[in-house]
Amino acid sequence: MSQTAFNAALLDPTADRPVGLSDSQGRPAGKRFDVYRNNVTVSLREALETGFPATARLLGEQNFNAIATGYLRANPPSSPLMMLYGGGFPRYIAAIPALAKLAYLRDVARLEYALRQSYHAEDAPALDPAKLATMAPEKLNNARLTFAPATQLVLTEWPIHAIRAKALGETDENPPGVAQPTLVTRPEFDPILTPLPADQAALLADLMRDKTLAEASTLHPGADLGQLLGTLLASMALTDIHVEDT
Repeated sequence: MSQTAFNAALLDPTADRPVGLSDSQGRPAGKRFDVYRNNVTVSLREALETGFPATARLLGEQNFNAIATGYLRANPPSSPLMMLYGGGFPRYIAAIPALAKLAYLRDVARLEYALRQSYHAEDAPALDPAKLATMAPEKLNNARLTFAPATQLVLTEWPIHAIRAKALGETDENPPGVAQPTLVTRPEFDPILTPLPADQAALLADLMRDKTLAEASTLHPGADLGQLLGTLLASMALTDIHVEDT
């Protein structure tokens, strides 16, 4: 019996039990395999629910269990380290025709996964604000920012910050009718979420693509660069600023 055949049967309840599987007494272990198969499915489904709690509440228990089961059978873990399992779950949700009217679900799930990525990212020393404050304007224009590994940005057309908060019972207020692209940072032990104005989020996205401050500001002239930099420094989202000579 190959490991591939065993793994395939493990997550597919319609698959035949692996040939040659026996217990310690040499007896066929079919029923024990069924129990083990069910336990693995339940454990992976619970891991997805733990990783995507707001998404689970928005879908409801029955719907989430069915969708999560479909996902885990199509996308078994590729690593024994489960803390980042489910990276493809947002895309999986978006591809389900029955959920087309709930287009925000994918981005809520993306936000929840970004939180996990931030939480498990490696530590890095924060940029000293004095370094930026003392730079001459002409130097600052040609500077590029280096972001902490824990810094994540979720671009979206939906008010995902408020949708997530309401789903988790953190607020009773209805989500606003504007987009809430969200910055995820980890200034201390736990990640924090900061919704950004759309123009600042677009500016930040270009800065994270390694554009200089001048290049990004030119692309987004209406965005408040000073306010954005203040947000990034306060949340320890930056580790360095590199100045390029022209």
